[in-house]
Amino acid sequence: MMNLIVKWLIGALAVLGAAYLIPGIVVASFYTALIVAALWGVVNVIVKPILVILTLPITILTLGLFTLVINALLFWFLGTIVKGFAVEGFVAAFLGALFVSVVSFVGNKILARND
Repeated sequence: MMNLIVKWLIGALAVLGAAYLIPGIVVASFYTALIVAALWGVVNVIVKPILVILTLPITILTLGLFTLVINALLFWFLGTIVKGFAVEGFVAAFLGALFVSVVSFVGNKILARND
């Protein structure tokens, strides 16, 4: 349980970092970042696999790089449904999703190594 909470906090800090570093991403508060991180996890577990399967031909054709576009579109989508979280365009969504994914991945790997 504690591991899940730490992963959630890592995701929220990654969202805040993306808002700080990437122009076009706005996060109103840490509470908003926590909500975005939780929804980002849910979307990545439920919606993303469905979209990857539906776009499998183009994903194979681009050697998997189309999954980055899917990530960006999902990140942009979160900007439309979460109050206090805004993503200004596709480029900001692409860079934000990439940043959040990389920071979360590295943070989770460090967390797994310390277990």
